[in-house]
Amino acid sequence: MIKGLMITPPVIGRIAIGKVVERNGKRLPEKDDEFTITTQVQSRGQWILHPLDEALRLAAAQSHGGIKEGSSPSVPDGVLDDAQGISGHASASSSADTGPGSPGEAIRSSNTVQTAARVGRRSLKEKMGIANAGDAAGETVASTVPSPAATQARRKLRNIPVRVLFNDPDLNLRAHYTLFDRTTARPVCVGDGESCKRVTSKGLESMPCPGPDACAFGKDGCKPYGRLNLAIGDSDELGSFVFRTTGFNSIRTLTARLQYFAAVSGGYLACMPLELKLRGKSTTQSHRSAIYYADLVVRTGLSLNEAIVQAKELAGQRLVAGVDQTALDAAARLGYANGSFEDSPDEAAEIVEEFYPEESQASTVPATAKASGPWATGSQAKSRNGTHSPYP
Repeated sequence: MIKGLMITPPVIGRIAIGKVVERNGKRLPEKDDEFTITTQVQSRGQWILHPLDEALRLAAAQSHGGIKEGSSPSVPDGVLDDAQGISGHASASSSADTGPGSPGEAIRSSNTVQTAARVGRRSLKEKMGIANAGDAAGETVASTVPSPAATQARRKLRNIPVRVLFNDPDLNLRAHYTLFDRTTARPVCVGDGESCKRVTSKGLESMPCPGPDACAFGKDGCKPYGRLNLAIGDSDELGSFVFRTTGFNSIRTLTARLQYFAAVSGGYLACMPLELKLRGKSTTQSHRSAIYYADLVVRTGLSLNEAIVQAKELAGQRLVAGVDQTALDAAARLGYANGSFEDSPDEAAEIVEEFYPEESQASTVPATAKASGPWATGSQAKSRNGTHSPYP
């Protein structure tokens, strides 16, 4: 094993909330209200969609009527556009009648096909109840149902069935305070709030880490940066899709969920049937507009007890087959300890562009105000408003 090279889980794709777009001659991050699954290949400055992205959108559209908690992020009615096919009345009904055997559940079960067909926006003629020419001529009514391709194009991807690779939560999600050099796109300082590794004129040194709010060295761009590796499907059981984030909400929620699921399952975290879910919230710093973050929940259609039973059964099957999960965790832990920084130089440029954009406030602040101190502190607090970065 090459010393100094951190060995990380093999990545076969990316999971993102947002993208980088070109605006006024600059490439800037743009937020989104859904997940996007991409390959690791770019074309014309944009990541190419992974085949799983289309497959999951189509599956979500077909099972729209029975998705737990609804298919949209947890935001108030009216915040999201009506292209999702979810009206405020339907949202209220689903939240009031969610128990087994309830009227709302019966209605959803009996109208799954109709609900899936109404995912897209209806035309004016459809809203007025006017039959089209095809119906008048005796053609099949199926022609008015959106095709799978059209349904997929309108469907938002907000729930992804996943598994994690390791039983140790810290091996699945690595989160640190990180500062990148924008000119070289190389990590300069990586810490955990107690100690850090910093590149200096003397080389790589270990130093105390007070955190970005109290660190003069990292006040111009140090913030939490997390990477979560998740398995989607079973085509490559040791390959993973990486979800990167610098949002407080995502990092804090994912950390708690992984630790909790590992505890309640008796250590069978890698066998738990989980789901990456997009949630929304509003804060004062977001000016009460919706911001989005990632969460991990038990897979749709399962209770926590059922998920734990499935995890134990799968762990038993793997043990009989000869899979040594303990040895896999140990190998991953050894690989992480083999290097100083996780992100390779070729990846760092995209990471800096997407998650560490230049602060727009800096160009509007007088030099005297910057030097005074309080403004710099306020600017940093504003840039870390808890949203899913790169969206200040």
